[in-house]
Amino acid sequence: MGPPLERSTGDVREFFHDWLDNDAYPLWPFWSNVQSWWNVREYPNVRLLHFNNLKRDMPGEIRRIAAFLEIDIDEAHWPAIVEHCTFDYMKANADTLSAVFKDFFEGGMKSFIHKGTNNRWRDTLNQEEIKKYEDTAARNLSPECARWLATGALGQGS
Repeated sequence: MGPPLERSTGDVREFFHDWLDNDAYPLWPFWSNVQSWWNVREYPNVRLLHFNNLKRDMPGEIRRIAAFLEIDIDEAHWPAIVEHCTFDYMKANADTLSAVFKDFFEGGMKSFIHKGTNNRWRDTLNQEEIKKYEDTAARNLSPECARWLATGALGQGS
């Protein structure tokens, strides 16, 4: 299935540049993957989700997902549903919830499910690196797709 994945050196900036310069190699082509899902976003069997929107209104997003899937929510179970979707619950139960990947990451899935916060890159990358990312996104994505990836906004007024 391809070459073995090598462990990162631990230098997040080095990893960022390798990831950006090699289109997410050795995993899968990032930009074409994102753009391809954007291109089919209006298909009746596709629902785009964005981490920003989940962070902003997780209960609302869960209800929208259930409606999209035509699943009735048993309100008696609603508190447990919301709790099981929280970052803290997923991190605490990471190795059980993602058992297939628990040996893939050093420290198990708990190390992969790290902090659950947005924009940490702002404290790591400099302006030149941010511009490099934005320029790469602009070269590889339609303007609307790049906007969605950056913000989670699907339309002009979203």
